[in-house]
This record gives sequence, C-alpha cells and structure tokens, in this order.
Amino acid sequence: MNAALPPTGAATTDEPDVRTATLRRLLRDPQAVATAGLLLVLVVLGLAAPVLAGHDPNFASLDAINADIGTPGFPLGGDQNGRDIFARLLHSINTSVVSALIGTGIALVIGVGSGLAGGYFGTRTRVVTEWVFNLIMTFPGLLLLIVLMPVTHGDFRFTMAIFGVLLSPAVYRITRNQVLGVKNELFVDAARVSGLPDRRILARHVLFVVRGPIIIATAFLAGSAIGVQAGLAFLGVGSSTVPSFGAMIADGFINLYVEPLQFVWPSLGLGIMTASLVLFGNALRDTLEGPCHKPAKAPGATRIRALPCSDSPDSPALLTVQGLTIAYPSPSGNLREVVSDVSFHLDAGETLGLVGESGSGKTQTAFAVLGVLPPEAVVTAGSITLDGYELLGRGEKQLRTVRGRDIAYVPQEPMTNLDPSVTIGSQLAEGVRAATPMSRRAARQRVIALLGQVGIQDPRRVFASYPHQISGGMAQRVLIAGAVASRPRILIADEPTTALDVTVQAEILDLLRDLQQQLGMAVLLVTHNFGVVADLCDRVAVMRRGTIVECGDTASLFTEPRHEYTRMLLDSILDGSTARTDPPSGRYAEVSGPTTIAAE
Repeated sequence: MNAALPPTGAATTDEPDVRTATLRRLLRDPQAVATAGLLLVLVVLGLAAPVLAGHDPNFASLDAINADIGTPGFPLGGDQNGRDIFARLLHSINTSVVSALIGTGIALVIGVGSGLAGGYFGTRTRVVTEWVFNLIMTFPGLLLLIVLMPVTHGDFRFTMAIFGVLLSPAVYRITRNQVLGVKNELFVDAARVSGLPDRRILARHVLFVVRGPIIIATAFLAGSAIGVQAGLAFLGVGSSTVPSFGAMIADGFINLYVEPLQFVWPSLGLGIMTASLVLFGNALRDTLEGPCHKPAKAPGATRIRALPCSDSPDSPALLTVQGLTIAYPSPSGNLREVVSDVSFHLDAGETLGLVGESGSGKTQTAFAVLGVLPPEAVVTAGSITLDGYELLGRGEKQLRTVRGRDIAYVPQEPMTNLDPSVTIGSQLAEGVRAATPMSRRAARQRVIALLGQVGIQDPRRVFASYPHQISGGMAQRVLIAGAVASRPRILIADEPTTALDVTVQAEILDLLRDLQQQLGMAVLLVTHNFGVVADLCDRVAVMRRGTIVECGDTASLFTEPRHEYTRMLLDSILDGSTARTDPPSGRYAEVSGPTTIAAE
C-alpha cells in the first residue's frame, strides 16, 4: 500500500439523510401520524384565521348574542357578548401556538445549554448551575406570573417568556442526568482523542444521544405553556382583547346553563392540542432514542515488588513516562492506587508492548498519556513528556492540540467506539477536519482514500454505512483509518484484536505493521496477548497490579524472563506437548519454544 493518499474525485454515493430516515420511521407509526396530523391541521387553521374567520375576534354584534350554530356569518354561533365563536377559536389557536413556542423555546435554550455544561464539565460548573436552578425552583410560578402582570402590562408573550425561565430547571435536570450517563461512553472518549473541541462533542455526539428524553420533555413543556396561558386567561389575568381558549372557557362557564356548547368548543380545542403534543412527543422519542451503556469501572490495585526497568534510552525518547502514579478515591475517602510508579519510554518508529492481565493498569496508563482519565482519577506523582513537552497538568485546550495529531488511539471495542447514530463517513470526516482544517468535500475524499488504504474493498459503501451495517473486523479497520488520518507520531493501540476472531486478528496485525512502516509511527501496544507481542513488539513492559515488574527487548523476555510473574504468564501459553513443527513467522522467528495466541 502506498502511504501517500491518492487524489480522488467527488464521491458519487450520497450519505444517507438522517432526517429522511427518521421521517420514514415516523410515518410507519400510527400514533405519530395521527397526532402530527391533528397538530398540523390546528396550526394551519390558526394561520388561515384571517381568511377563514368572517369577523375580527373582538367584533361584537347585538344580533349575534347567544346566536345558534349556522347563523349567517357565525358558523358556530355567537357568545354571550355577540362575538363570533368560530373566529375566536381560530385566533385562540394562534395564541396557544405562540405561547408554546416562547415558553418552551426559552426553557430549552436555558435548560439544555446549562444541562450540557453542568453534566459534561467539572464539579465546579455543576455546583454553580445546580445553585442557580435550585434558586429558580424556589419561586412560586403561577403566583409570580400574576404578581408581575403590571410589569408585563398583561402581554401574554412576556408572561410566557418569564414562564420559560421558570420551566428551565426541569429541562436542566433531565439534560444533566442524561449527560452524566453518556459523557464517559467510549465513543465520546474516541471523539475527544481525535481532537474534537468540547463544543463539537456536545453538539454532535452528546446532545444527539440524549435528545430522546429532551424531546418528550419538550412536548410536556409545550402543553404546560399552553395550559398556563389558558389558566391565566380563565382567571381574567392579562389583556381581555387577546383571544384565548382560557378566556372562552371562562365565558362559556358563566353561560353554561344557557348555551353549553359555548363551553364545549374551547375545551375541546385545548384538550386536542395538549393531548396531541404529548402523544406525538412519545412517538418521536420512541423513534429517536437508542440504548445507553454504562461505562465500566476501573478495578483497584495494590503495590507489589517490581524488578527495575533498566532499559534507559541512549538519546531523548519520543515519549517518556516517569514515576506515573494514579489513584482513585475509595468509599472511605482514602486514595487507592491503581498505577504505581510506572516508568518507560517509547522511541520513534518502535513498538512497545504494555502487557499484563486484566486490571493490571495498562489502559489507565494509556489513558493518562492521552489525557482522558475519568474526572475522579487523581495523578499523585509522575511525568509524561512528548518529545520534551510535559503532558501532565495541561488543560483540555492544550491537550486537544496533541490528541489526534501527535498521539492517536485505537480502542479495544470497535463497535462501542463508533457512534451508532452517525454514519461512519461523518464520524471520520469530522475527526479529519478537527486535526487538519479543510472543506467537507476534501475531508470526504481523504476519508474514502483512508478507508481504501486500510484494506476496505468498497470504501464508498462503508463511508455511507452506519456501524451496525459492517463487521467487527471492518469496524476495527475504520478506527485505525481514523487514528492514522493525521499521520500521528505515536499510535496507542489498546487491545486492538481482542474482540476479533483469529483470522481477522492476523489481518489487523499485518495492517498495523504495514502502516507503522509506511508512516514511521511509534506504537504503544496495550495487550494481554503474548502472541501479539511476539508478532509486533520490539520491546515489552510487563505490568501487574499497577506496577511494571519487568521490561526489555522481546527476544530476551521470551527466552530469559527475570520476574516470576513474567515466567508464569509465559508458562500459561507455552505447551511443549502441542509444539508446532514449522518455524514461527514474524520478526522473532529465532525465539525458542512454540508460541500460541492466548485464549480470551
């Protein structure tokens, strides 16, 4: 394969339109079709009120007082003041729609924005937002709206704006709780590692995933806004010249025993509108909402005696980790170390295997290099330098200039690291544009070329596919393509073959080896598989319970392991009774003894 990306023409396969697909699913839902149809009819009737209504909603005629249905010029009759009931109903629809848009819109802007920030960013931001919205919740809503009527001069639009602020805490809590459950998902970590800014991650990935509960809340909020406006009008609070379902219900209630239909028409209109909003919100939520997986917790560890890592570099290394110690708070409040005094280096162009059993601290060490440790993690000691540049203690903005450009990441589970709601091409293209500013068309062409470079036979089809439409091996190739898009100097591969069968594992290992040779990358390979180590790695660092117990070149470690834990690991995969007779392939064919890939 050629490392240089060949120029390609404009793609001919259109990316699937997510909105079109959503619309098609909604059209197959009878509840969505029926409720959307009712809402559409009501909105159209309201917009056409100036044409359909024969009179101004406040026009009164003495001849039309309590007029019967079908009276010329008064299709639904007249009320007790001689006003056209039909005209007032149509204009009341407009009042309700405007109330819903203002109240819900302000609640969403304030609540969703604050909920995303409070859930995604640190504890300090969450404390501030919690305090503000708890303060808002202490205000008595309906009473406050009535008290502020002199300020709003009875204009229902200003009243609904204030009501939107009072509704925002409910939206904030929903959004914040959803974001807390999503922000540590693997596909969010993958977006951060690719160098995307926080605002892009929040808008493109986090908000897209948590939108379901927000949508159903929006329907309830719109109904609440309509109900509150109607309730205030029923109480006579506000301008008497504004047509409203509430004002009509109040008039009909007074005249109930004379003309009961005057009470029925506005009640029916108000009920149909609010019920349709809630039912349509449920249907839309069911169409859009997907599963949400909980992030796994890192296990604790205790410190053990380690052999010194004496493989000091002759010249300054590309990546140097020195004395790294990571701890997590325990239920008792004390810190429990999961990585203890870890030191190693990675030279340009070489492959270092970080080996150990599950829970040994390999991935935590890799996450520390990437700067994506969970918020509760505490780095108590150590240094991580990239070509002399200290990474520990840097802010997110500074780390973003490194991630995806100088250091790239290939995760363990390919399917869970791809956003299921976004096409593969879109995900890769936004990572490419984050690392190297370019047009959408140029990013599309580059991604298609990258997909072909990593051995995908039909890159245009894969570009337009969703993650569930491709195999696990192909998904791993996609993630590798995204990782090498910016030609990073270091590639961190975290168990890149664990979720794959043996045949696909070999293909992925060959791909990593070829890409390393073409791009001149250094590779930090995190694995527990000694077969992979023997095939790819120049040097090995063995970890146990958060500590490096042995490190050295691969051939020496296989032939003369020094630490008892290393010997135990090798004994578990070396079986003389099933030795293969043909010489092992790979760069370490001279290593004595048969090597088989460890079973998961």
